[in-house]
Amino acid sequence: MAPPTEAGVRIGLSAVVMALRERQAVVLTTAADEGVRALPFGPFDPLRDRTFERALRDFVTAQTGFRLGFVEQLYTFGDAGRGSPRAAQGPERQREVSVGYLALTPDAGSEQQTPQARWDRVLDFFPWEDRRDASASLSSVVIDRLLRWSESDPRRRARADNLFALSPGYRWNEERVLERYELLYEAGIVDEAARDADQPPIPHAPGLTMASDHRRILATALGRLRGKLKYRPVLFDLMPDAFTLSELQAAAEAVSGLSLHKQNFRRGVERTGLVAPTGRLSSATGGRPAELFRFRGVDPQDGSAPGLSLPAQR
Repeated sequence: MAPPTEAGVRIGLSAVVMALRERQAVVLTTAADEGVRALPFGPFDPLRDRTFERALRDFVTAQTGFRLGFVEQLYTFGDAGRGSPRAAQGPERQREVSVGYLALTPDAGSEQQTPQARWDRVLDFFPWEDRRDASASLSSVVIDRLLRWSESDPRRRARADNLFALSPGYRWNEERVLERYELLYEAGIVDEAARDADQPPIPHAPGLTMASDHRRILATALGRLRGKLKYRPVLFDLMPDAFTLSELQAAAEAVSGLSLHKQNFRRGVERTGLVAPTGRLSSATGGRPAELFRFRGVDPQDGSAPGLSLPAQR
Protein backbone atom coordinates (compact mmCIF):
# COMPACT_ATOMS: atom_id res chain seq x y z
CA MET A 1 0.00 0.00 0.00
CA ALA A 2 1.33 3.41 -0.93
CA PRO A 3 1.98 5.73 2.01
CA PRO A 4 -0.56 8.51 2.54
CA THR A 5 0.21 11.82 0.91
CA GLU A 6 -0.27 15.28 2.33
CA ALA A 7 -3.51 16.98 1.25
CA GLY A 8 -2.87 20.48 2.49
CA VAL A 9 -3.03 22.16 5.85
CA ARG A 10 -6.10 22.73 7.99
CA ILE A 11 -5.84 25.65 10.42
CA GLY A 12 -7.73 25.34 13.67
CA LEU A 13 -8.14 27.85 16.49
CA SER A 14 -8.33 26.78 20.16
CA ALA A 15 -9.28 28.91 23.17
CA VAL A 16 -8.10 28.32 26.73
CA VAL A 17 -10.56 30.32 28.86
CA MET A 18 -9.53 30.20 32.52
CA ALA A 19 -11.28 31.43 35.65
CA LEU A 20 -11.52 30.71 39.38
CA ARG A 21 -14.39 28.90 41.05
CA GLU A 22 -14.50 27.82 44.70
CA ARG A 23 -10.76 28.48 45.02
CA GLN A 24 -9.93 26.24 42.09
CA ALA A 25 -8.57 27.18 38.66
CA VAL A 26 -11.11 26.10 36.06
CA VAL A 27 -11.14 25.98 32.25
CA LEU A 28 -14.07 26.25 29.86
CA THR A 29 -14.58 23.01 27.91
CA THR A 30 -17.04 21.45 25.51
CA ALA A 31 -18.06 17.87 24.79
CA ALA A 32 -16.06 15.90 22.24
CA ASP A 33 -16.26 12.43 20.73
CA GLU A 34 -15.87 9.35 22.92
CA GLY A 35 -16.82 11.18 26.08
CA VAL A 36 -13.69 13.32 26.47
CA ARG A 37 -13.59 17.06 26.96
CA ALA A 38 -12.23 19.59 24.47
CA LEU A 39 -11.28 23.22 24.42
CA PRO A 40 -13.56 25.46 22.37
CA PHE A 41 -12.20 24.86 18.89
CA GLY A 42 -13.05 25.66 15.31
CA PRO A 43 -11.54 25.81 11.83
CA PHE A 44 -10.30 29.01 10.27
CA ASP A 45 -11.85 29.62 6.85
CA PRO A 46 -9.76 32.18 4.92
CA LEU A 47 -12.64 32.81 2.53
CA ARG A 48 -15.12 33.57 5.30
CA ASP A 49 -13.15 34.80 8.31
CA ARG A 50 -11.49 38.20 8.29
CA THR A 51 -9.08 37.48 11.16
CA PHE A 52 -8.11 34.62 13.46
CA GLU A 53 -9.38 36.51 16.50
CA ARG A 54 -12.77 37.33 15.01
CA ALA A 55 -13.29 33.67 14.04
CA LEU A 56 -12.18 32.57 17.51
CA ARG A 57 -14.66 34.86 19.26
CA ASP A 58 -17.54 33.76 17.05
CA PHE A 59 -17.18 30.03 17.54
CA VAL A 60 -16.35 30.24 21.27
CA THR A 61 -19.65 32.06 21.80
CA ALA A 62 -21.50 29.64 19.51
CA GLN A 63 -20.08 26.54 21.24
CA THR A 64 -20.22 27.70 24.86
CA GLY A 65 -22.37 30.82 25.16
CA PHE A 66 -19.35 32.66 26.60
CA ARG A 67 -18.23 36.01 25.17
CA LEU A 68 -14.46 36.46 25.18
CA GLY A 69 -12.80 39.56 26.52
CA PHE A 70 -9.07 40.15 26.06
CA VAL A 71 -7.19 37.22 24.49
CA GLU A 72 -3.52 36.63 23.77
CA GLN A 73 -1.99 34.19 21.34
CA LEU A 74 -0.19 31.31 23.02
CA TYR A 75 1.56 29.22 20.42
CA THR A 76 1.10 27.47 17.10
CA PHE A 77 0.97 23.67 17.33
CA GLY A 78 1.56 21.60 14.22
CA ASP A 79 3.63 18.49 14.99
CA ALA A 80 2.88 15.60 12.65
CA GLY A 81 1.26 12.64 14.36
CA ARG A 82 -0.16 14.63 17.25
CA GLY A 83 -3.91 14.84 17.77
CA SER A 84 -6.12 12.21 16.19
CA PRO A 85 -4.90 9.16 14.25
CA ARG A 86 -7.90 9.63 11.95
CA ALA A 87 -6.11 12.56 10.32
CA ALA A 88 -3.45 10.19 8.98
CA GLN A 89 -5.81 7.52 7.62
CA GLY A 90 -6.73 7.01 3.98
CA PRO A 91 -4.76 7.69 0.80
CA GLU A 92 -4.51 11.38 1.65
CA ARG A 93 -4.01 12.99 5.02
CA GLN A 94 -4.47 16.56 6.09
CA ARG A 95 -1.93 18.24 8.35
CA GLU A 96 -3.60 20.16 11.15
CA VAL A 97 -2.07 23.32 12.56
CA SER A 98 -3.69 24.64 15.73
CA VAL A 99 -3.28 28.22 16.96
CA GLY A 100 -3.91 28.46 20.71
CA TYR A 101 -5.20 31.52 22.57
CA LEU A 102 -5.46 32.31 26.29
CA ALA A 103 -8.24 34.33 27.91
CA LEU A 104 -8.76 35.08 31.61
CA THR A 105 -12.07 36.02 33.21
CA PRO A 106 -13.37 36.69 36.74
CA ASP A 107 -16.86 35.60 35.68
CA ALA A 108 -17.00 31.80 35.53
CA GLY A 109 -20.60 30.77 35.11
CA SER A 110 -22.07 34.27 35.06
CA GLU A 111 -23.34 33.90 31.50
CA GLN A 112 -25.78 31.41 30.04
CA GLN A 113 -23.85 28.39 28.83
CA THR A 114 -24.76 25.95 26.11
CA PRO A 115 -25.69 22.40 27.22
CA GLN A 116 -22.32 21.01 26.04
CA ALA A 117 -20.19 23.60 27.85
CA ARG A 118 -18.95 23.47 31.43
CA TRP A 119 -16.11 24.65 33.67
CA ASP A 120 -13.65 21.85 34.56
CA ARG A 121 -10.92 22.03 37.16
CA VAL A 122 -7.60 22.56 35.41
CA LEU A 123 -5.70 20.26 37.75
CA ASP A 124 -8.07 17.37 37.01
CA PHE A 125 -6.25 17.25 33.66
CA PHE A 126 -2.82 17.58 35.35
CA PRO A 127 -3.13 16.09 38.86
CA TRP A 128 0.67 15.86 39.17
CA GLU A 129 0.81 19.69 39.01
CA ASP A 130 -1.05 20.13 42.33
CA ARG A 131 1.53 20.57 45.11
CA ARG A 132 -0.69 22.51 47.54
CA ASP A 133 -1.02 19.69 50.07
CA ALA A 134 2.33 19.42 51.85
CA SER A 135 1.64 15.78 52.75
CA ALA A 136 0.80 14.84 49.16
CA SER A 137 3.26 13.77 46.52
CA LEU A 138 3.16 12.53 42.97
CA SER A 139 0.81 9.62 42.54
CA SER A 140 2.37 6.19 42.71
CA VAL A 141 1.17 5.57 39.14
CA VAL A 142 3.22 8.49 37.78
CA ILE A 143 6.29 7.70 39.89
CA ASP A 144 6.31 3.96 39.18
CA ARG A 145 5.84 4.39 35.44
CA LEU A 146 8.49 7.12 35.20
CA LEU A 147 10.95 4.94 37.11
CA ARG A 148 10.27 1.95 34.87
CA TRP A 149 10.63 4.10 31.75
CA SER A 150 13.96 5.53 32.91
CA GLU A 151 15.51 2.67 34.91
CA SER A 152 18.03 1.56 32.26
CA ASP A 153 18.77 4.97 30.76
CA PRO A 154 20.62 7.59 32.88
CA ARG A 155 19.63 10.39 30.50
CA ARG A 156 15.94 9.54 30.88
CA ARG A 157 16.32 9.41 34.66
CA ALA A 158 18.04 12.81 34.69
CA ARG A 159 15.18 14.32 32.67
CA ALA A 160 12.59 12.79 35.00
CA ASP A 161 14.47 14.08 38.06
CA ASN A 162 14.84 17.57 36.61
CA LEU A 163 11.16 17.88 35.74
CA PHE A 164 9.44 15.89 38.51
CA ALA A 165 12.00 16.23 41.35
CA LEU A 166 11.92 12.47 41.95
CA SER A 167 15.25 12.40 43.79
CA PRO A 168 16.56 14.49 46.71
CA GLY A 169 18.30 17.69 45.69
CA TYR A 170 16.03 18.48 42.76
CA ARG A 171 13.67 21.46 42.89
CA TRP A 172 10.15 21.55 41.49
CA ASN A 173 9.67 24.35 38.94
CA GLU A 174 5.95 25.05 38.66
CA GLU A 175 6.33 26.77 35.28
CA ARG A 176 7.49 23.64 33.40
CA VAL A 177 3.98 22.28 32.91
CA LEU A 178 4.31 21.60 29.19
CA GLU A 179 7.70 19.88 29.56
CA ARG A 180 6.29 17.54 32.20
CA TYR A 181 3.27 16.68 30.08
CA GLU A 182 5.49 16.10 27.03
CA LEU A 183 7.73 13.76 29.03
CA LEU A 184 4.70 11.75 30.19
CA TYR A 185 3.54 11.62 26.56
CA GLU A 186 6.95 10.44 25.35
CA ALA A 187 7.04 7.82 28.10
CA GLY A 188 3.63 6.51 27.09
CA ILE A 189 2.06 7.36 30.46
CA VAL A 190 -0.80 9.64 29.37
CA ASP A 191 -3.68 8.32 27.28
CA GLU A 192 -3.11 10.64 24.33
CA ALA A 193 0.16 8.80 23.59
CA ALA A 194 -1.72 5.54 23.04
CA ARG A 195 -4.52 7.20 21.11
CA ASP A 196 -2.14 8.97 18.70
CA ALA A 197 -0.39 5.64 18.06
CA ASP A 198 -3.80 4.01 17.47
CA GLN A 199 -3.27 1.76 20.49
CA PRO A 200 -5.72 0.69 23.25
CA PRO A 201 -6.24 3.10 26.16
CA ILE A 202 -3.66 3.05 28.95
CA PRO A 203 -5.02 1.55 32.20
CA HIS A 204 -5.18 4.05 35.07
CA ALA A 205 -3.61 6.81 32.99
CA PRO A 206 -3.17 9.96 35.12
CA GLY A 207 -5.36 12.99 34.44
CA LEU A 208 -8.41 13.43 32.26
CA THR A 209 -7.85 12.88 28.55
CA MET A 210 -8.71 15.67 26.11
CA ALA A 211 -9.56 15.67 22.42
CA SER A 212 -6.87 16.14 19.78
CA ASP A 213 -3.82 17.95 21.25
CA HIS A 214 -5.93 20.08 23.59
CA ARG A 215 -4.26 18.89 26.81
CA ARG A 216 -0.95 19.98 25.30
CA ILE A 217 -2.42 23.40 24.53
CA LEU A 218 -3.85 23.65 28.05
CA ALA A 219 -0.45 22.72 29.52
CA THR A 220 1.13 25.53 27.50
CA ALA A 221 -1.47 27.98 28.81
CA LEU A 222 -1.05 26.95 32.45
CA GLY A 223 2.74 27.18 32.24
CA ARG A 224 2.52 30.59 30.58
CA LEU A 225 0.13 31.86 33.23
CA ARG A 226 2.25 30.56 36.09
CA GLY A 227 5.29 32.31 34.68
CA LYS A 228 3.46 35.60 34.16
CA LEU A 229 2.26 35.67 37.78
CA LYS A 230 5.74 36.75 38.82
CA TYR A 231 6.23 39.70 36.49
CA ARG A 232 2.76 40.90 35.48
CA PRO A 233 -0.38 41.43 37.65
CA VAL A 234 -2.36 38.86 35.64
CA LEU A 235 -3.84 37.28 38.76
CA PHE A 236 -6.14 40.28 39.12
CA ASP A 237 -7.74 39.42 35.76
CA LEU A 238 -9.20 36.42 37.61
CA MET A 239 -10.32 38.33 40.72
CA PRO A 240 -13.58 40.14 41.47
CA ASP A 241 -13.54 43.90 42.02
CA ALA A 242 -13.17 43.46 45.80
CA PHE A 243 -11.39 40.59 47.54
CA THR A 244 -9.67 39.64 50.78
CA LEU A 245 -5.97 38.90 50.96
CA SER A 246 -6.84 35.30 51.83
CA GLU A 247 -8.84 35.05 48.60
CA LEU A 248 -5.94 36.55 46.66
CA GLN A 249 -3.54 33.99 48.16
CA ALA A 250 -5.96 31.14 47.41
CA ALA A 251 -6.11 32.34 43.80
CA ALA A 252 -2.31 32.39 43.54
CA GLU A 253 -2.15 28.89 45.01
CA ALA A 254 -4.85 27.59 42.66
CA VAL A 255 -2.93 28.77 39.60
CA SER A 256 0.61 27.96 40.77
CA GLY A 257 -0.30 24.63 42.39
CA LEU A 258 1.85 25.62 45.38
CA SER A 259 1.11 26.12 49.07
CA LEU A 260 2.26 29.65 49.89
CA HIS A 261 3.58 31.09 53.15
CA LYS A 262 0.81 33.39 54.43
CA GLN A 263 2.86 36.14 56.09
CA ASN A 264 5.50 36.27 53.35
CA PHE A 265 2.85 36.37 50.64
CA ARG A 266 1.09 39.30 52.33
CA ARG A 267 4.35 41.17 52.84
CA GLY A 268 5.11 40.68 49.15
CA VAL A 269 1.69 42.04 48.15
CA GLU A 270 2.23 45.10 50.35
CA ARG A 271 5.66 45.77 48.82
CA THR A 272 4.25 45.81 45.29
CA GLY A 273 1.63 48.43 46.08
CA LEU A 274 -0.77 46.60 43.77
CA VAL A 275 -3.74 46.63 46.12
CA ALA A 276 -5.54 49.26 48.15
CA PRO A 277 -8.11 48.88 50.95
CA THR A 278 -11.72 49.56 50.01
CA GLY A 279 -12.77 50.58 53.52
CA ARG A 280 -15.21 47.68 53.61
CA LEU A 281 -15.22 44.30 55.35
CA SER A 282 -16.17 40.86 54.12
CA SER A 283 -18.42 38.71 56.28
CA ALA A 284 -18.14 35.72 53.95
CA THR A 285 -15.10 34.28 55.73
CA GLY A 286 -17.15 32.44 58.35
CA GLY A 287 -15.16 34.02 61.17
CA ARG A 288 -13.85 37.46 61.94
CA PRO A 289 -14.71 39.92 59.15
CA ALA A 290 -11.78 40.45 56.80
CA GLU A 291 -10.75 43.65 55.09
CA LEU A 292 -11.60 43.96 51.40
CA PHE A 293 -9.05 45.21 48.89
CA ARG A 294 -9.08 46.27 45.25
CA PHE A 295 -6.52 46.21 42.46
CA ARG A 296 -4.96 49.66 41.98
CA GLY A 297 -4.39 49.15 38.27
CA VAL A 298 -1.30 49.69 36.16
CA ASP A 299 0.88 52.78 35.98
CA PRO A 300 -1.04 55.35 33.91
CA GLN A 301 2.21 56.68 32.44
CA ASP A 302 3.70 53.52 30.96
CA GLY A 303 1.18 50.78 31.74
CA SER A 304 3.67 48.89 33.92
CA ALA A 305 2.90 46.94 37.08
CA PRO A 306 4.84 44.22 38.88
CA GLY A 307 3.80 40.65 39.45
CA LEU A 308 3.49 38.81 42.76
CA SER A 309 6.11 36.79 44.61
CA LEU A 310 5.19 33.16 45.34
CA PRO A 311 6.88 32.28 48.66
CA ALA A 312 6.28 28.55 48.95
CA GLN A 313 5.91 26.80 52.29
CA ARG A 314 9.04 24.96 53.36
